[in-house]
Amino acid sequence: DGNGRWAKERGKERTFGHQNGRRPVRESVEASIDLGVRYLTLYTFSTENWKRPKVEVSMLLELLSSTLKGEIRELIAQGVRFNVIGEWEKLP
Repeated sequence: DGNGRWAKERGKERTFGHQNGRRPVRESVEASIDLGVRYLTLYTFSTENWKRPKVEVSMLLELLSSTLKGEIRELIAQGVRFNVIGEWEKLP
């Protein structure tokens, strides 16, 4: 949360913030694996996000999709299980 505001404070587009939000998420997942955390819930896309401008929603969904496609095999190899909680049928 707050990636768009973080970018705006730095004079960048909101999308810059969303794209840069991937690194801390990845670091959190890796730290959780290293610490032996058994369950980690990441709140990624709320129903409130659908109220954002259509271009931003499309970008967020594409970012989520491309990140998962690029990361999922490695995460599974590290023992991570991925479950969607909520209205997953709306996701790409």
